[in-house]
Amino acid sequence: MSFVQAVTLAARGVKLVPLSHEHETGLRAAAADGELWKLRVTSVPEPDQTGGYIASALDMREAGNRFAFAVTDEASGSVLGSSSYHDILPAVKRLEIGYTWYAARCQRTHVNTTCKLLMLTHAFETLACHVVGWRTDNFNFASQRAIERLGARKDGVIRGHALRRDGTIRDTVMYSLRSGEWPEVKAQLLYLLDKPRHAD
Repeated sequence: MSFVQAVTLAARGVKLVPLSHEHETGLRAAAADGELWKLRVTSVPEPDQTGGYIASALDMREAGNRFAFAVTDEASGSVLGSSSYHDILPAVKRLEIGYTWYAARCQRTHVNTTCKLLMLTHAFETLACHVVGWRTDNFNFASQRAIERLGARKDGVIRGHALRRDGTIRDTVMYSLRSGEWPEVKAQLLYLLDKPRHAD
């Protein structure tokens, strides 16, 4: 039995459902909103590679090391983006959250905070994880700021760690959150979601 079982998570109008091939058209449209695949520091698929992106995610799910979600609008069902549990290590009850991206129209909204609340709650309170991690490109400063705002701790930098889509080699910044830190982080996420939002 897989450590991460198929599950649907929902709150505040956002619904995370297991990614499947039926999401291909919606995922392609979400990626096109902002031409996100042109960013060298993200994992967003190019439009004609969306099917392959989903197939790869499903292969990794079968292998037990990634569980990808389609992030959808609960009311309309439209696809807003995607996020995954990955590098799943059942023996030490650790996983990471990544492969995360959203249509441009959803950025700087409640969507990402809601997704993180849902995924972290499930990881710590249902799966009983000891640690949840994140990794990001050393030049993806927006992602680093977003992870740090969650309350995650920076563990360090793995140098010369992975290839970017343009063929350059990236350093990877690693972060983690331990189960004992989760209650305070959860309270902060709920505070951020409940406070009035202002345009930046």
